[in-house]
Amino acid sequence: MKRHVSKVAILGSGVMGSTIAAHFANAGIPSLVLDILPPELAAGGKEAVSGPTDRKARNRLADAAVRNLLKARPAPLFIPSRISLIETGNLEDDLTRLAEADWVIEVVREEMAIKKKVLADVTPHLRPDAVLSSNTSGLSLTEVAESLPETLRERFLGTHFFNPPRYMKLLEVIPTPYTSSRVVELLSEFATIHLGKGVVPAKDTPNFIANRIGIHSLMATFRAMREEGLTVEEVDALTGPAMARPKTATFRLADLVGVDVIALVARNVGAAAKDESGTLFEPPGFMIQMIERGLLGHKSGQGFYKKIQKPERKILALDLETLEYRDPIPPALPELADLARIAGPGQRLRTLVEGTGRAARAAWKMLAPTLAYSAMRVGEIADDVETIDRAMRLGYNWELGPFEAWDALGFRVTTDRLRADGHPLPPWVDALHEGQAESLYAREGDTLTTPVVEPGRRRPVISDSRAIELDDLRRTEHEVRRNDSASLIDLGEGVLCLEFHSKMNAVDGRTIEMMSAAADEAEANWQALVVANDGDYFCAGADLKLLAGLARNSDWPGIERLVRSFQRANDRLERCAVPVVSAPHGLALGGGCEIVLSSDAVRAAAESYVGLVEIGAGLLPAGGGCLRLYKRNVARQSEGRDVYHALRSTFETIGMAKVSTSAEEALGLGFLRPHDTWSMNRSHLIHDAKQLALAKAHAGYRPPRAATELPVMGRSGLALIKAALVNMGEGRYISDYDRTIGRELGRVLAGGEVAGPTTVSEQHLLDLEVEGFLRLCGEPKTHERIEALLKTGKPLRN
Repeated sequence: MKRHVSKVAILGSGVMGSTIAAHFANAGIPSLVLDILPPELAAGGKEAVSGPTDRKARNRLADAAVRNLLKARPAPLFIPSRISLIETGNLEDDLTRLAEADWVIEVVREEMAIKKKVLADVTPHLRPDAVLSSNTSGLSLTEVAESLPETLRERFLGTHFFNPPRYMKLLEVIPTPYTSSRVVELLSEFATIHLGKGVVPAKDTPNFIANRIGIHSLMATFRAMREEGLTVEEVDALTGPAMARPKTATFRLADLVGVDVIALVARNVGAAAKDESGTLFEPPGFMIQMIERGLLGHKSGQGFYKKIQKPERKILALDLETLEYRDPIPPALPELADLARIAGPGQRLRTLVEGTGRAARAAWKMLAPTLAYSAMRVGEIADDVETIDRAMRLGYNWELGPFEAWDALGFRVTTDRLRADGHPLPPWVDALHEGQAESLYAREGDTLTTPVVEPGRRRPVISDSRAIELDDLRRTEHEVRRNDSASLIDLGEGVLCLEFHSKMNAVDGRTIEMMSAAADEAEANWQALVVANDGDYFCAGADLKLLAGLARNSDWPGIERLVRSFQRANDRLERCAVPVVSAPHGLALGGGCEIVLSSDAVRAAAESYVGLVEIGAGLLPAGGGCLRLYKRNVARQSEGRDVYHALRSTFETIGMAKVSTSAEEALGLGFLRPHDTWSMNRSHLIHDAKQLALAKAHAGYRPPRAATELPVMGRSGLALIKAALVNMGEGRYISDYDRTIGRELGRVLAGGEVAGPTTVSEQHLLDLEVEGFLRLCGEPKTHERIEALLKTGKPLRN
C-alpha cells in the first residue's frame, strides 16, 4: 500500500457507501462510487451504452445517492462544493476505472454471496499495490479473504466505518490471518491523520468490538426494563448522562439506528457468538411487534418516539405494553435530579449506582451484565481492556468504557458485587482481585498499563504521539499558572498554552484576567502562545449568568468594565509580540469566536462551529467581534473605497447569527482566513497548533500594526440597513425587537452617525460596540432573551 492515498473507489452507493465517499471528499480525496445497474436495465432492457442518455440511465442509482448527500442531515459534506470530488459509475461499465484507485472499499449488502460475487468481478481490475477492504459489520472476513486470489489476500482487510462517517470517529480495522501487517499499519496511519479517525484494531469475530458490546448493553437494558417495570422515558433518563453515556441514551439511539437494524444485529450476534448470554440477544416481543407495524424509528417517522406537528408540536412516547403513543410521562426517579449537578462522569455514575432507590437498582441491573460480558470478551474480540474501552468511547460516545466505569465504581467492590450476583468473570479478573489490585488500569511511573487476557500480565497503553492531553501535562507539573476559569500550561519547546476550564469554557472575569496574563507571560518567557483546551467546546461564549446579574442590578459601570477588559484582552492577543494560534473545536461562539478572530493564526478542528451569536441573547458582539469581522470583509470584499459589500455581508453574518457547520464553512464566513488551516483529527489539534506556532516563531514573527484608518459608510450605510430592517419587519421575517438590535448593530458597522463615506479608527468602532451593548443591556426584552437562554438553552424570539 502507498503511504498516501490519492483516490479511492467505493463499491455500493447506499447510505454508507455514499457518506464514506463524502468524508473522503471532506479530506480532499476524490472517489469513484459504483453501484449495480438499475433493475430495469439489468433485466436486459439495454445491452449497450450508446450515448450520454443511456449512460445517465445506467448510472442512475449511484447518481441519485450522491445527489442526496446535498439534502441529508446532518450534512455529510463540509461544504456543498466538495461533492465535485465524487464521480459515479456502475459495476458493469466502469470496472476498468478501478485501476485508478489506491484503496477500494466494498460497501454492498450484508450477504456473503453478494459480497463474494462483487469482489470476484472487481479483483481482476485492481492495481497490484491497491488495498481492498470490506465495510461489513459482522460477516467473516477470513471467509471473504479465502475467496480472493492469493496475491490479493495480504492487501485485503475489514474497515468498519460507523454511521455517519463524518461525525462518528471510530474506525475498526480488522485484519485476516492473511493480511500484511504493513498494510494494516499504513492504512491505520492514513485514516488517523487524513480522515480524522480513531482507529481501533479488532479481531475477526461476530460484530467486532463496539457493536458486540453495544448491542449486549442494549439488550441487557431491555431485560432490566422489563424486570423493573420502567417506561421508555425512565430508561432514557437512566442510560444517558446519568450513566456517563450520550443524551441519545437507549431508545433515542434505537430510533436513530433503526429498530429493525438493532433486531437484525442482535440476532446475528446471538447466532454467531456462542457465549454465556443465553437468550439475551433474542429481540424482545415489543421489538418484533414494532417491526411488524413499521415502527422502525426515524426512517419511518415513528419508533419509540413520534414527533407530531398538530394540534401542537410535541414528541410522543410509545407505551410498550399497548404499543400506542401517549404524551410523555416524567420519569418517577427523583434520585436523578441531583446527578445533573455532578460534572465528573465517574462520580456521577458512582453516585447513581451506590444509591438505595429504584434508579440505583435498575442502573446496576443494566450495567452489571455488560461489565461481566466485556471482561469475558477480552482475548476474543480485543487483546486488552483499553482497546474495548476506546471502541465504546469512539463508537457509542460513552464517556466511560466498561472497564473505566468498573474502575470508577471501585474495582474490588464491583468485582465482589458481580460475583455475589452470579455473573461469570474470567481468570484474569480473578487474578487481579486475588493480587489485591485496586484498579484495572494502573500507572507504572508515567506509563498507563492495561490488563490482557493472560492472568497477571499487563501491557502499556499505546499512545498517539500527536495527541497532547493537557491533564497529563498538568499531572506532570507543567501547569504554570491557574485560576478557577483558566490555566497556563507548558506544552514544551517554548510554547505556552492558554486553557479555559470554566463551565462550557464560557468567558468570565477570571478568563479575561488569564488572557492578559498569558500575553504578558508569553512575551516575557516563551516563543509562542496556543489557545486550546480538552473540553467538549472551545468556548460557548460569555458567562450570561454573570452578565444577567449585573444587568438586573443596573450595574452599568460594572458591565462596561467587563466589556472593555475583554476588548483589551483580545487586543493583547492580537498585538502580542509572539505568535498566538487559537485551536477552536466544537462550539466557538460569541466571545469564543472573538478570541479566534483576535489570533494571529488558527488551527481549527475540522468539526468547528464558529459564530457571533450574541443576537440570540438580545445583544451584539462587543469584544471586538464587530470590528474584526468587518475589517476582514473590507480587506477581501471592498473595491477601492466602496465598502457596501463588506458592510452588508458582516451585518448579515452577525445579524442572522450564522454559525459555521465546519471549519471549511467558517472560512467562507470570514471567521477563518485563507491561511488558516484545520486538523481532521481532533486528538491531534493541540499538537498541530503547537507546530504551527513554532513555525511562525522560527520564521521571525512580527505582530501586526493597528490600522490607522478604516473605511466606513456612515449615515448612508446606516440608512440602507434601517431600510432593509423595515422590509424584513414588514415581511415578518424578524420581530420588532430584532429590528432594535439590528439598528444597534448597523450603527456600529456603519461607523456611527458620521458623514460618509469616511474613515474612522479601530478604537472608534470598539467604542460603538460598547455603547450599543450597554443600551441593549438596559432593555427588558434583552433580559427576557438572556433568561430564556439560561433556562432552556434556546434563543427566544420576542
